[in-house]
Amino acid sequence: MKYALIDTANTFFRARHIASRNSTTWEKIGMALHLTLSSVNQTVRKHGIDHVVFCLEGRSWRKDFYKPYKANRALQTAALTEKEAEENQMFWETYDMFTTFLREKTNVSVLRHERAEADDLIARFIHLHPEDDHIIVSSDSDYIQLIAPNVKQYNGVSNHMITHEGYFDDKNRPVIDKKTNQHKKVDDPQFILFEKCMRGDSTDNVFSAYPGVRTKGSKNKVGLLEAYADRGKQGFNWNNMMLQRWVDPDGQEHRVREDYERNRVLIDLTAQPDDIKTLVDDTIKQNVRVKTTPQVGVHFMKFCGKYELNKISEQAEAFARWLNSPYRGVFNKEIA
Repeated sequence: MKYALIDTANTFFRARHIASRNSTTWEKIGMALHLTLSSVNQTVRKHGIDHVVFCLEGRSWRKDFYKPYKANRALQTAALTEKEAEENQMFWETYDMFTTFLREKTNVSVLRHERAEADDLIARFIHLHPEDDHIIVSSDSDYIQLIAPNVKQYNGVSNHMITHEGYFDDKNRPVIDKKTNQHKKVDDPQFILFEKCMRGDSTDNVFSAYPGVRTKGSKNKVGLLEAYADRGKQGFNWNNMMLQRWVDPDGQEHRVREDYERNRVLIDLTAQPDDIKTLVDDTIKQNVRVKTTPQVGVHFMKFCGKYELNKISEQAEAFARWLNSPYRGVFNKEIA
Protein backbone atom coordinates (compact mmCIF):
# COMPACT_ATOMS: atom_id res chain seq x y z
CA MET A 1 0.00 0.00 0.00
CA LYS A 2 1.02 3.59 -0.58
CA TYR A 3 -0.06 6.33 1.80
CA ALA A 4 0.06 10.13 1.64
CA LEU A 5 0.41 11.50 5.19
CA ILE A 6 -0.62 15.15 5.31
CA ASP A 7 0.74 17.54 7.94
CA THR A 8 -2.53 19.42 7.56
CA ALA A 9 -1.94 22.66 9.48
CA ASN A 10 1.55 23.07 7.99
CA THR A 11 0.21 22.59 4.47
CA PHE A 12 -2.85 24.81 4.94
CA PHE A 13 -1.23 27.76 6.70
CA ARG A 14 1.80 28.03 4.41
CA ALA A 15 -0.45 29.92 1.97
CA ARG A 16 -0.22 32.95 4.24
CA HIS A 17 3.48 33.21 3.41
CA ILE A 18 2.97 32.74 -0.32
CA ALA A 19 0.03 35.06 -0.98
CA SER A 20 0.61 38.61 -2.18
CA ARG A 21 0.50 41.34 0.45
CA ASN A 22 -2.33 42.90 -1.51
CA SER A 23 -4.47 39.76 -1.30
CA THR A 24 -7.64 39.93 0.74
CA THR A 25 -8.22 37.49 3.59
CA TRP A 26 -10.80 35.67 1.47
CA GLU A 27 -8.27 35.31 -1.36
CA LYS A 28 -5.67 33.97 1.07
CA ILE A 29 -8.14 31.44 2.46
CA GLY A 30 -9.02 30.33 -1.06
CA MET A 31 -5.32 29.93 -1.82
CA ALA A 32 -4.82 27.88 1.37
CA LEU A 33 -7.54 25.45 0.36
CA HIS A 34 -6.34 25.36 -3.24
CA LEU A 35 -2.70 24.70 -2.29
CA THR A 36 -3.62 22.02 0.24
CA LEU A 37 -5.90 20.11 -2.10
CA SER A 38 -3.60 20.54 -5.11
CA SER A 39 -0.53 19.34 -3.19
CA VAL A 40 -2.36 16.19 -2.16
CA ASN A 41 -3.78 15.65 -5.64
CA GLN A 42 -0.35 16.02 -7.23
CA THR A 43 1.14 13.54 -4.76
CA VAL A 44 -1.63 11.02 -5.39
CA ARG A 45 -1.41 11.36 -9.16
CA LYS A 46 2.35 11.08 -9.43
CA HIS A 47 2.90 8.31 -6.93
CA GLY A 48 -0.15 6.10 -7.14
CA ILE A 49 -1.31 6.70 -3.56
CA ASP A 50 -3.90 4.22 -2.28
CA HIS A 51 -5.13 6.21 0.72
CA VAL A 52 -4.75 9.74 2.08
CA VAL A 53 -4.37 10.44 5.80
CA PHE A 54 -4.83 13.98 7.17
CA CYS A 55 -3.08 14.43 10.53
CA LEU A 56 -4.21 17.25 12.82
CA GLU A 57 -2.79 18.99 15.86
CA GLY A 58 -3.84 18.56 19.47
CA ARG A 59 -2.47 20.20 22.60
CA SER A 60 0.93 18.58 22.75
CA TRP A 61 2.01 16.35 25.63
CA ARG A 62 5.40 18.06 25.18
CA LYS A 63 4.04 21.21 26.85
CA ASP A 64 3.57 19.24 30.08
CA PHE A 65 6.89 17.45 29.72
CA TYR A 66 8.83 20.70 29.10
CA LYS A 67 7.10 23.95 30.09
CA PRO A 68 8.97 26.27 27.66
CA TYR A 69 7.90 24.11 24.67
CA LYS A 70 6.38 26.44 22.06
CA ALA A 71 5.76 29.09 24.72
CA ASN A 72 7.09 31.57 22.16
CA ARG A 73 4.05 30.89 19.97
CA ALA A 74 1.72 32.42 22.56
CA LEU A 75 3.87 35.56 22.62
CA GLN A 76 3.75 35.78 18.83
CA THR A 77 -0.04 35.45 18.87
CA ALA A 78 -0.36 38.10 21.57
CA ALA A 79 1.71 40.48 19.43
CA LEU A 80 -0.69 40.34 16.46
CA THR A 81 -2.46 43.51 15.45
CA GLU A 82 -6.26 43.58 15.57
CA LYS A 83 -6.42 43.04 11.79
CA GLU A 84 -3.92 40.18 11.93
CA ALA A 85 -5.80 38.56 14.81
CA GLU A 86 -9.07 38.76 12.88
CA GLU A 87 -7.46 37.17 9.83
CA ASN A 88 -5.90 34.49 12.03
CA GLN A 89 -9.31 33.63 13.46
CA MET A 90 -10.86 33.38 9.98
CA PHE A 91 -8.07 31.05 8.88
CA TRP A 92 -8.63 28.75 11.86
CA GLU A 93 -12.39 28.75 11.35
CA THR A 94 -11.92 27.76 7.71
CA TYR A 95 -9.37 25.13 8.69
CA ASP A 96 -11.87 23.64 11.15
CA MET A 97 -14.61 23.62 8.50
CA PHE A 98 -12.24 22.02 5.98
CA THR A 99 -11.16 19.22 8.32
CA THR A 100 -14.78 18.65 9.39
CA PHE A 101 -15.72 18.31 5.72
CA LEU A 102 -12.92 15.77 5.22
CA ARG A 103 -14.00 13.78 8.27
CA GLU A 104 -17.75 13.77 7.61
CA LYS A 105 -18.13 13.93 3.82
CA THR A 106 -15.18 11.96 2.39
CA ASN A 107 -13.44 8.60 2.80
CA VAL A 108 -9.97 9.87 3.66
CA SER A 109 -8.69 9.27 7.20
CA VAL A 110 -8.62 12.27 9.54
CA LEU A 111 -6.56 11.63 12.67
CA ARG A 112 -6.32 13.73 15.82
CA HIS A 113 -5.57 13.10 19.47
CA GLU A 114 -6.02 15.86 22.02
CA ARG A 115 -2.52 15.28 23.50
CA ALA A 116 -0.55 14.66 20.31
CA GLU A 117 0.86 16.66 17.42
CA ALA A 118 0.55 15.84 13.74
CA ASP A 119 4.15 14.63 13.63
CA ASP A 120 3.40 12.08 16.38
CA LEU A 121 0.53 10.70 14.32
CA ILE A 122 2.61 10.60 11.15
CA ALA A 123 5.58 8.89 12.81
CA ARG A 124 3.41 6.29 14.54
CA PHE A 125 1.37 5.62 11.37
CA ILE A 126 4.62 4.80 9.58
CA HIS A 127 5.68 2.61 12.52
CA LEU A 128 2.37 0.72 12.32
CA HIS A 129 2.85 0.14 8.57
CA PRO A 130 6.54 -0.79 8.18
CA GLU A 131 6.05 -2.76 4.95
CA ASP A 132 4.19 0.05 3.16
CA ASP A 133 5.34 3.17 1.31
CA HIS A 134 4.67 6.64 2.72
CA ILE A 135 4.92 10.19 1.40
CA ILE A 136 4.78 12.93 4.04
CA VAL A 137 3.34 16.18 2.67
CA SER A 138 4.90 19.00 4.69
CA SER A 139 7.56 21.71 4.53
CA ASP A 140 8.69 20.93 8.10
CA SER A 141 12.33 19.81 8.18
CA ASP A 142 11.69 17.75 11.34
CA TYR A 143 10.44 14.92 9.14
CA ILE A 144 13.83 14.40 7.50
CA GLN A 145 14.72 12.13 10.45
CA LEU A 146 12.05 9.71 9.15
CA ILE A 147 13.38 9.53 5.58
CA ALA A 148 14.03 5.92 4.58
CA PRO A 149 13.70 3.74 1.45
CA ASN A 150 9.94 3.52 2.12
CA VAL A 151 9.45 7.09 3.43
CA LYS A 152 9.68 10.26 1.34
CA GLN A 153 8.74 13.87 2.01
CA TYR A 154 7.07 16.23 -0.44
CA ASN A 155 7.76 19.90 0.31
CA GLY A 156 4.99 21.86 -1.40
CA VAL A 157 6.76 25.19 -0.84
CA SER A 158 9.90 24.25 -2.78
CA ASN A 159 8.16 21.59 -4.92
CA HIS A 160 10.88 19.14 -3.91
CA MET A 161 10.58 15.46 -3.14
CA ILE A 162 13.07 14.43 -0.47
CA THR A 163 14.13 10.78 -0.59
CA HIS A 164 16.95 8.65 0.80
CA GLU A 165 18.61 9.11 -2.61
CA GLY A 166 18.46 12.91 -2.50
CA TYR A 167 16.28 15.85 -3.55
CA PHE A 168 14.23 15.79 -6.76
CA ASP A 169 12.12 18.51 -8.41
CA ASP A 170 8.51 18.17 -9.58
CA LYS A 171 9.71 16.60 -12.85
CA ASN A 172 11.77 14.02 -10.95
CA ARG A 173 15.05 15.69 -11.94
CA PRO A 174 17.86 15.82 -9.36
CA VAL A 175 18.02 19.14 -7.51
CA ILE A 176 21.48 20.68 -7.83
CA ASP A 177 23.13 21.94 -4.66
CA LYS A 178 24.33 25.51 -5.32
CA LYS A 179 27.37 25.06 -3.05
CA THR A 180 28.70 21.79 -4.50
CA ASN A 181 27.11 21.93 -7.96
CA GLN A 182 26.20 18.28 -7.39
CA HIS A 183 22.95 16.42 -6.76
CA LYS A 184 21.64 17.64 -3.42
CA LYS A 185 21.72 14.73 -1.00
CA VAL A 186 20.11 14.08 2.35
CA ASP A 187 22.75 13.98 5.06
CA ASP A 188 22.60 11.05 7.46
CA PRO A 189 19.10 11.52 8.98
CA GLN A 190 20.29 10.13 12.30
CA PHE A 191 23.17 12.61 12.51
CA ILE A 192 20.76 15.44 11.65
CA LEU A 193 18.57 14.25 14.51
CA PHE A 194 21.52 13.97 16.90
CA GLU A 195 22.69 17.47 16.00
CA LYS A 196 19.22 18.91 16.53
CA CYS A 197 18.87 17.22 19.91
CA MET A 198 22.19 18.78 20.91
CA ARG A 199 21.59 22.25 19.47
CA GLY A 200 17.90 22.46 20.37
CA ASP A 201 15.15 23.99 18.25
CA SER A 202 14.55 27.73 18.55
CA THR A 203 11.37 27.45 16.47
CA ASP A 204 9.79 25.29 19.18
CA ASN A 205 11.61 27.05 22.05
CA VAL A 206 13.70 23.97 22.89
CA PHE A 207 17.00 25.11 24.40
CA SER A 208 20.38 23.69 23.42
CA ALA A 209 21.81 20.80 25.43
CA TYR A 210 25.32 22.17 24.83
CA PRO A 211 25.42 25.86 23.80
CA GLY A 212 28.22 26.70 21.40
CA VAL A 213 29.14 23.09 20.61
CA ARG A 214 31.14 22.74 17.38
CA THR A 215 30.25 20.38 14.57
CA LYS A 216 33.87 19.27 14.17
CA GLY A 217 36.04 19.17 17.25
CA SER A 218 39.52 20.49 17.81
CA LYS A 219 42.65 18.99 19.32
CA ASN A 220 41.42 19.75 22.80
CA LYS A 221 37.65 19.57 22.41
CA VAL A 222 35.29 16.91 21.09
CA GLY A 223 32.77 17.98 18.46
CA LEU A 224 29.42 16.57 17.36
CA LEU A 225 30.93 14.47 14.58
CA GLU A 226 33.35 12.72 16.92
CA ALA A 227 30.70 12.10 19.59
CA TYR A 228 28.22 10.81 17.02
CA ALA A 229 30.79 8.42 15.54
CA ASP A 230 31.36 7.05 19.05
CA ARG A 231 27.66 6.67 19.93
CA GLY A 232 27.72 2.88 19.45
CA LYS A 233 30.63 2.17 21.77
CA GLN A 234 29.95 5.19 23.96
CA GLY A 235 33.65 5.52 24.61
CA PHE A 236 35.86 8.51 25.31
CA ASN A 237 34.44 10.95 22.73
CA TRP A 238 30.82 10.21 23.60
CA ASN A 239 31.33 10.50 27.34
CA ASN A 240 33.65 13.47 27.04
CA MET A 241 30.77 15.41 25.48
CA MET A 242 27.90 14.01 27.52
CA LEU A 243 29.58 14.58 30.89
CA GLN A 244 30.33 18.24 30.19
CA ARG A 245 28.63 20.81 32.41
CA TRP A 246 27.65 24.41 31.70
CA VAL A 247 25.91 27.23 33.56
CA ASP A 248 22.98 29.18 32.10
CA PRO A 249 22.44 32.97 32.52
CA ASP A 250 20.34 32.31 35.63
CA GLY A 251 23.26 30.54 37.29
CA GLN A 252 21.72 27.06 36.98
CA GLU A 253 24.16 24.25 36.22
CA HIS A 254 23.35 21.79 33.43
CA ARG A 255 24.83 18.46 32.44
CA VAL A 256 24.85 17.86 28.68
CA ARG A 257 23.61 14.26 28.94
CA GLU A 258 20.49 15.23 30.89
CA ASP A 259 19.53 18.05 28.55
CA TYR A 260 20.30 15.90 25.51
CA GLU A 261 17.98 13.15 26.76
CA ARG A 262 15.29 15.74 27.43
CA ASN A 263 15.65 17.13 23.92
CA ARG A 264 15.63 13.66 22.41
CA VAL A 265 12.22 12.97 23.95
CA LEU A 266 10.97 16.29 22.55
CA ILE A 267 12.51 16.04 19.08
CA ASP A 268 13.09 12.37 18.20
CA LEU A 269 9.83 11.13 16.64
CA THR A 270 10.58 7.58 17.79
CA ALA A 271 11.28 8.54 21.42
CA GLN A 272 7.85 9.53 22.73
CA PRO A 273 6.95 8.15 26.18
CA ASP A 274 5.36 4.69 25.98
CA ASP A 275 1.96 5.91 27.18
CA ILE A 276 1.88 8.52 24.40
CA LYS A 277 2.79 5.90 21.81
CA THR A 278 -0.08 3.74 23.04
CA LEU A 279 -2.56 6.64 22.93
CA VAL A 280 -1.51 7.64 19.42
CA ASP A 281 -1.49 4.05 18.13
CA ASP A 282 -5.01 3.48 19.49
CA THR A 283 -6.19 6.72 17.87
CA ILE A 284 -4.86 5.61 14.50
CA LYS A 285 -6.36 2.11 14.72
CA GLN A 286 -9.74 3.41 15.80
CA ASN A 287 -10.01 6.31 13.35
CA VAL A 288 -8.67 5.16 9.99
CA ARG A 289 -11.54 5.43 7.55
CA VAL A 290 -12.91 1.95 6.84
CA LYS A 291 -16.62 2.71 6.46
CA THR A 292 -17.52 4.60 3.30
CA THR A 293 -19.51 7.79 2.87
CA PRO A 294 -21.76 8.01 -0.21
CA GLN A 295 -21.91 10.84 -2.76
CA VAL A 296 -18.43 12.15 -2.01
CA GLY A 297 -18.21 13.83 -5.41
CA VAL A 298 -21.44 15.74 -4.85
CA HIS A 299 -20.32 16.94 -1.43
CA PHE A 300 -16.97 18.00 -2.89
CA MET A 301 -18.57 20.06 -5.65
CA LYS A 302 -20.66 21.89 -3.03
CA PHE A 303 -17.52 22.55 -0.98
CA CYS A 304 -15.70 23.92 -4.04
CA GLY A 305 -18.66 26.17 -4.80
CA LYS A 306 -18.78 27.55 -1.28
CA TYR A 307 -15.11 28.60 -1.38
CA GLU A 308 -15.00 29.51 -5.08
CA LEU A 309 -12.43 26.83 -5.91
CA ASN A 310 -13.22 27.08 -9.61
CA LYS A 311 -10.02 25.57 -11.02
CA ILE A 312 -10.26 22.59 -8.70
CA SER A 313 -13.95 22.04 -9.49
CA GLU A 314 -12.99 21.75 -13.18
CA GLN A 315 -10.91 18.69 -12.21
CA ALA A 316 -13.33 17.45 -9.55
CA GLU A 317 -13.30 13.88 -10.83
CA ALA A 318 -9.55 13.52 -10.20
CA PHE A 319 -9.87 14.90 -6.66
CA ALA A 320 -12.97 12.87 -5.90
CA ARG A 321 -11.10 9.69 -6.80
CA TRP A 322 -8.80 9.90 -3.76
CA LEU A 323 -11.39 11.57 -1.55
CA ASN A 324 -13.48 8.44 -2.20
CA SER A 325 -10.75 5.90 -1.32
CA PRO A 326 -11.04 4.41 2.19
CA TYR A 327 -8.35 2.66 4.23
CA ARG A 328 -7.72 -0.91 3.12
CA GLY A 329 -4.42 -1.50 4.86
CA VAL A 330 -3.16 -3.91 7.50
CA PHE A 331 -1.45 -2.92 10.74
CA ASN A 332 1.83 -4.51 11.76
CA LYS A 333 0.70 -7.73 13.45
CA GLU A 334 3.50 -7.58 16.01
CA ILE A 335 2.24 -4.19 17.18
CA ALA A 336 -1.49 -4.54 16.58
